[in-house]
Amino acid sequence: MQRTILIIIGWLAVVLGTLGVFLPVLPTTPFILLAAWCFSRSSPRFHHWLLYRSWFGGYLRFWQKHKAMPAGAKPRAIVVILITFGLSLWMVKMAWVRILLLIILFCLLIFMWRLPVVDAKQQKP
Repeated sequence: MQRTILIIIGWLAVVLGTLGVFLPVLPTTPFILLAAWCFSRSSPRFHHWLLYRSWFGGYLRFWQKHKAMPAGAKPRAIVVILITFGLSLWMVKMAWVRILLLIILFCLLIFMWRLPVVDAKQQKP
């Protein structure tokens, strides 16, 4: 029963994480990390798929090895965040939604700024 629940939560997290790539309010990273955690405890097959076959696999493997982001990934992520939130702020007309989006953007940028980055020199054993 527990295995089935973890698999369902894992797939739900994959779906939400994938939607988070396109929707600025949904955070991608926590959902994908949750999926990896759920699959690692419930299904070696799905865990292997997530690490080696999915679009997120390279970043997950890098995170597991270094507990940090690759050097080029952080600026790209920040640019995508700024573009998607900028579009959302431009399209939304309600003041309270704009304020909420700005608060989420601010928190997300602080989170991204605090993530460690590993450069090419540090990656070598």
